[in-house]
Amino acid sequence: MVKRIVFILLAGWGTADPLRSDTLPVENDSLSVATVSSVQDRKSGNVFRWIGRYLRNTNKPKNKAFDCSMLIGPSYSAATSLGLGGTASGLYSWNRADTLLPKSNVSLFANASLSGMLAIGIRGNNFLPENRYRLNYQLQLYTFPSYLWGVGYEEGLNSDNKSEYDCINLVFKPDFLFRINSKMYIGPTLNLKWVNSYGHENMALLKGQDKSVVSCGAGINFTYDTRDFVLNAYRGNYFRVEQLFYPDWLGNEYAFTSTDLTYSAYRKVWKGGVLAMELHALFNYGDVPWTMLAQVGAQGRMRGYYEGRYRDRNIMEGTVELRQHIKGRNGIAVWAGCANVFCNFDHIWMEQTLPSYGVGYRWEFKKRVNIRIDWGFTKNSPNVAFNINEAF
Repeated sequence: MVKRIVFILLAGWGTADPLRSDTLPVENDSLSVATVSSVQDRKSGNVFRWIGRYLRNTNKPKNKAFDCSMLIGPSYSAATSLGLGGTASGLYSWNRADTLLPKSNVSLFANASLSGMLAIGIRGNNFLPENRYRLNYQLQLYTFPSYLWGVGYEEGLNSDNKSEYDCINLVFKPDFLFRINSKMYIGPTLNLKWVNSYGHENMALLKGQDKSVVSCGAGINFTYDTRDFVLNAYRGNYFRVEQLFYPDWLGNEYAFTSTDLTYSAYRKVWKGGVLAMELHALFNYGDVPWTMLAQVGAQGRMRGYYEGRYRDRNIMEGTVELRQHIKGRNGIAVWAGCANVFCNFDHIWMEQTLPSYGVGYRWEFKKRVNIRIDWGFTKNSPNVAFNINEAF
């Protein structure tokens, strides 16, 4: 939700690798040449020429120890409305001599919208030397006015249930994985989520639960990964099973467990065309708080839906997307998907399946890193979203 950051690019830079003291300057770097001219442009007051020069070089190959870029621009999503966001993203390697080691990535982001949403956070994926360990993390703090329709498909479908409230959210989710073999990893994972909500128009929708909830979970993550590039795979498979426990002895007022399953596949179908598919399921057991229910539209899935309008104990969802390179740095994508939220397996109804389909534009900001604009159609109303990186 807080990744809706796009389109006016204001600055970019490369820095030395903080892990190395012997890094040497790179000769004949196209961006370095552009930077010299850019300094002249800025001194002469021609900012637009400087921005244009920077845009032309952001996706050029660079032999930098830490390839970092910044972008600032308008943002939009159904949940947060029109806003202004910025992000600084970087690609780097923990061992530059190992050409087979995947590039690690980190993103710092901030966003503010007309609806009153304020957000700041950091996320990253680290592939440690020889790819023996992986460290993934996300930390974000955000506050915004939101809406709640209730729990279950029927309450989400009823527009009269729409009730406004305000909240402050803190999310911290790291995991540290150990390599089993070249494709499989396993390790501990944590999930901390604090939601402080207030100003509810309809408290009855909380079903008697607290307005403010702290959920602290610990568990295990198993991952099978053969993707060629994490942020924008052209081929490979990704399978993840995450089992989390939220016991009362970790300070949880609501004790429950959750099982999160994800499978993604990527195939080249013809020149410039990639067929991508993702299946996802989240199952909750026990005394699940309203803040931890499965939600349609979460994590960038089911594009076009207002995040959290449809929520229940469990969700199963899937999307198929065709990504096609057109010319230069331009591409398009079309997708179709569906989801079903339900309280238990005795209450899965085909007529309650929620559809999602749409079309999007892709512009390659950095090599294999796209800015995207997606127009999603849903059971309720269409919505536009600006994002960086692919949806999955």
